[in-house]
Amino acid sequence: MTVASVGRAARESVSGLPRAFWWLWASTLVNRLGAFVSIFLAMFLTADQGHSASFAGFVGALLGLGSVVSSIGSGVMTDRLGRRPTLLIAQTSTAVSVAVLGFMTDPVAISVVAFVVGMASNASRPAVQAMMADIVAPEDRVRAFALNYWAINLGFAVSSVAAGFVAQYSYLIGFLGEAFMTLLCAILVFVKLPESRPAADPAAAKGGEPAVSMGTVLRDGRFMAVVGLSFLLAVVFLQSQVALPVAMAHDGFSTEDFGAAIAVNGVLIVAVQIPVTRFIEHRDQRLLMVLAALLGGYGFGLTAFAGSLGMYVLTVCVWTLAEIINSPIQMGLVARLSPVHGRGRYQGMYTLSWSAASLVAPVAGGTVLDGFGADTLWAGCAVVGTVTAAGYWLLMRKVPAADPAKEAASEAAPEAAPEAAKEAGPAAAQEAVTEAAPAEPGARASAADPAGAPA
Repeated sequence: MTVASVGRAARESVSGLPRAFWWLWASTLVNRLGAFVSIFLAMFLTADQGHSASFAGFVGALLGLGSVVSSIGSGVMTDRLGRRPTLLIAQTSTAVSVAVLGFMTDPVAISVVAFVVGMASNASRPAVQAMMADIVAPEDRVRAFALNYWAINLGFAVSSVAAGFVAQYSYLIGFLGEAFMTLLCAILVFVKLPESRPAADPAAAKGGEPAVSMGTVLRDGRFMAVVGLSFLLAVVFLQSQVALPVAMAHDGFSTEDFGAAIAVNGVLIVAVQIPVTRFIEHRDQRLLMVLAALLGGYGFGLTAFAGSLGMYVLTVCVWTLAEIINSPIQMGLVARLSPVHGRGRYQGMYTLSWSAASLVAPVAGGTVLDGFGADTLWAGCAVVGTVTAAGYWLLMRKVPAADPAKEAASEAAPEAAPEAAKEAGPAAAQEAVTEAAPAEPGARASAADPAGAPA
């Protein structure tokens, strides 16, 4: 492949997306570049504060519990208050609570603040995902979600290295550094991103009940099936955080070996996410969802046969490819199934699937490891992957193939939100014309009324 063809492919990968998307993308990258605390929190609690490993695990669970609690609440806020208020509240709350956590020494205070950090840091996700669906045309959403996922992993890869250096000098610098980067992200959002929420629900505007409520989401059997399948696959993927390092240690591998193996995950995503997305973007998404579930399950299943570091690296490559395929297509599917006036609630429920999995996966993996052994755990991952693939196969037969023109028509409304269209540029202005309706007086955006924040 020539340099010219590589350049042309890169330009095609990033072309055609509205300017507002790139500000949202930049805010995601800034946020993830400063994600220090989650990386060294356990070490901070044990090595620096002198707490036990079990207490560190308890605090980690509180972080996860906080994210579970905020998933639904932030989804409702996204629809009721708008993307911008939800994102700004989430980001400023995260900055303040992370900074406060760095000064805490009392176990009760640490626990309470950690729970708040978990709620605040997760609260922006439904709003980000809803905003991305608002501002990106249906035919470009898979690519947009892939680029955002790429930014998350690129930022996390850099922050992982930086966190190690920061922790050598002062853990407090890490807490304050993350707080500063998160606040910077909120400022970027405030200055550059206009509110993208569609016009008020007609039923709500007339004083009636909103057309989309949490009950609507829960009664949407097709969408809840997607949430359930996402939860199953997330439980498999998250075995990389607890079960995989424990299993490698039992096999005599060092922490450096685990670090080298798991680093392949981030490197591979950064290296091939964009070209792989270009390859799969216009292919049968139903088959790709099935393929991703099988690769995820059997990628972890292959770990049962890993006897060398090279074999562990190979298994990581297999399930990382599953991640690369699954993430943008899954997010695009969620956006397709979400009604325009209920995107926040739907995205919040989808976020809940991963938040709940982050609580269940460590417990399930540890229990199976202790009670039945590593081989049983990896075989179980293969079984779960197979069941998830079968679920996607049955579900996607009932979901029509993606038709961007039809989706755009179904989201059409008479008038655009003018400031959002102006900020995003001519292409986004046309999208806004097709997607937004006249806003109620309190819902109109202004030039200083931006929205957006990182996941």
